[in-house]
Formats: sequence, C-alpha cells, structure tokens
Amino acid sequence: MCHVLGVKSNNYYSYQKRKSNKPDDLAHQEMIELIKDIAKFSDNTYGARRIKKVLNTLSFPVSRSKTAKLMREANVWVRYKKKYKTTTNSDHNKPVYQNELKQNFTVAAPDQAWVGDITYVWTSEGWLYLCVVIDLYSRKVVGWSMGSRMKAQLVCDALTMAIWQRQPKAGLIVHSDQGVQYASHQYRRLLKSNGFIGSMSKKGCCWDNAVAESFFGSLKQERVHWRNYETRYEAQQDILNYISMWYNSHRLHSYLGYQSPNKFELLNKELKMVA
Repeated sequence: MCHVLGVKSNNYYSYQKRKSNKPDDLAHQEMIELIKDIAKFSDNTYGARRIKKVLNTLSFPVSRSKTAKLMREANVWVRYKKKYKTTTNSDHNKPVYQNELKQNFTVAAPDQAWVGDITYVWTSEGWLYLCVVIDLYSRKVVGWSMGSRMKAQLVCDALTMAIWQRQPKAGLIVHSDQGVQYASHQYRRLLKSNGFIGSMSKKGCCWDNAVAESFFGSLKQERVHWRNYETRYEAQQDILNYISMWYNSHRLHSYLGYQSPNKFELLNKELKMVA
C-alpha cells in the first residue's frame, strides 16, 4: 500500500505511531483514566514500574518510559521514601541463636522459614510498637501484634498469631534480630514448645533481616509517614488495614513477579493440585 501511494514505509509507520500517541486516541485516554484509578487504589504508592505491570496485565503493551510519560500527563505523583530508625536493643547478656538463614531468603514452600521484627509508630498518645512475622515463601505477613510497650509479650503474641493462622510443622526456622525481646526466656520457650528452630542476625547487621526491614520501609513510606495519628487505636486500625486489606491482598510485590502475597500462594497451591 505504501508503494502504491508513493509513501516511504518508515514515514508511514512513524505517522501511525504519532497518531496513536495523540491525546484524543481512545486507548491513550483509557490508559490515562486507568492510571488515575490505579494511583487512587494504591494510595499513590505505585511508581511507573508497578503501574506498567498493571497496564500490561490489562492488555496495554506499554513500556516503563511510556508509562512514566502517561503518569505525568495524568498528574499522578508517587510518595517518596523517607528514612526511619531501627528499634533493636541487642545490648544484653541473654543467649542468642546462630544465623540459620545467612541472608538466604528464598524457600521452596510455605512455612519453612519466617522472619520477625519490631518497629514503632508515633501517635499523639505516644509510641505504638508493631511486631510482624513474615513468611519468606510469599512475603506474606502471617502474624502481627501492636502495643504501647516493647516487651517480650509483643513478639510472643505476633508469633502465636502466626502459629494459629498457619499451623506450621516442627522444624520451621524463625529468624529475628538479637533484640532483647527475641532473646527472652518467654520467646525461646514458645519456639521450643513448637519444635521451631531459632535464628538470629549478626549483631548490628540489618541485611541479615532484610525482608522484615523492607516491609517496614514499605509500611512507613506508603502509609505511616503520611498520617497524623491522634490515638494508638487509630494507628492500629490503619496499620491493620494496610497489612490485611492492602499489602497481603493487593500490593504487587516485585519478588513475586508482581503478584500479591495472597495471589502468589493461591496460584502456587492450585498448580500443585493440578500437578
């Protein structure tokens, strides 16, 4: 056709490309509206990489750079990361476990290895402490607890919740830092009574517990740093919503091939049933 019309093919295809990128193109406008919806749904936590994945899933074959351009056109902005401090107090004389993971955070099945950690959130009433337990297989938060005091009971409650939800077998590795709560007799007794294997990071090495640190970074960047909590109860409810209604259920995780933890577990369970 180009030959018949006397038009160079490369000029024609360049024209078609420019034409498809015009603001009045239906697909273009549809992507703009979708990007606005995705940004709203994610509470402005998705950047070009994750929004691209969503658009690709919806049969829009756009690149990351094109997605970034569309985001600017849609006036969609992303919340930027802020630094936060750790809460670990490892200055104690209590016994500690050796590091069983050694920064190997990849496991073949659910409930083979969990990691736990503590962080804090400011409210007008004072600090709220949060402890989580994460399954390394799916990066799902399987247990959590919150309270006004950073005591051994806090970590025990989070682990107890994870045990109740998952019913893991003996031999499960449970990793943490060397915080005094994790070195307590109460926590060690809970591990032993369930036949779990305790594991701890090297003192002062945050990389040994990078998965838990990463989760807290996401929580604070995407939610906590953009809130002003009047009460601990308000903070608890918001964090609970983030974990159960967003992070576990919908948030796309790069480690999981841009699937949510719940979807990753469900799909892999279905694949094993078929096999």
